Amino acid sequence: MRLINRRPTPGAGRLIALLPLVATLLVYIVASALRRMANPDDKLLPSFAAFGDAIKRMAFTTDPRTGEVLMWLDTGASLGRITVALAIATAIGLVLGLAIGLLPYVRSLLGGFIVIVSMVPPLAILPILLIAIGLGEAAKIVLIVIGVAPTLVRDVALRVADLPPQQFTKAQTLGASSWTIAWRIALPQILPRLIDSLRLQLGPAWLFLIAAEAVASESGLGYRIFLVRRYLAMDVILPYVAWITLLAFLMECGLLILQRRAFPWFAAARTAS
Repeated sequence: MRLINRRPTPGAGRLIALLPLVATLLVYIVASALRRMANPDDKLLPSFAAFGDAIKRMAFTTDPRTGEVLMWLDTGASLGRITVALAIATAIGLVLGLAIGLLPYVRSLLGGFIVIVSMVPPLAILPILLIAIGLGEAAKIVLIVIGVAPTLVRDVALRVADLPPQQFTKAQTLGASSWTIAWRIALPQILPRLIDSLRLQLGPAWLFLIAAEAVASESGLGYRIFLVRRYLAMDVILPYVAWITLLAFLMECGLLILQRRAFPWFAAARTAS
């Protein structure tokens, strides 16, 4: 049997999925032990005991200066910013993407502009946002929206353009208006694909958030990472990086669950293909 036709069983698939993670942990353990053998005070690759102490200090101990548990304070601040920004970007992506995909006049007006905007590196305009908007929450949220929304708009517009034109022709034959076509035909087919696009934008969204928090913030996961880097506190930085990765992964899982429950027909079609 060709390799392309061989599929692992569910149990074997889960086991195989764990292998890269286990290999990474083993490589880290060996590298950390070797560095600490050469230098017991090495800070680059801390031991897991050091990680445990740092996590206890950051996640389960009240900071005497602020009266807050720092890791949860940072997590709440970052999640609030990225949630609001992604909600705004998704709304913009859906509305403008549908309009550009369905309406030729809107496509002529905004299609090229959206392409140009999507090519602007969002981190390059971060100083402009900080000057124009200030150091508050708005600049961080706007940066994520600018980084994510144009890509969502382009993707939704392309997905709408890929819908079978026969659907629109039949709907117009039956007397459907442009609004009805958008609401009853395009939107139900686009929403599950919009979730896929949003999943792909989670990584860039976190990147923009961390960059904004590192430059101008008093709380947040990115702020804390760049604050402790001056002390070479890898025992704090690496758990924070792992925590950010876990949060992004949980957001990914949440979007997948939403897609499967809200659009079971889409998940069934994907599985069948």
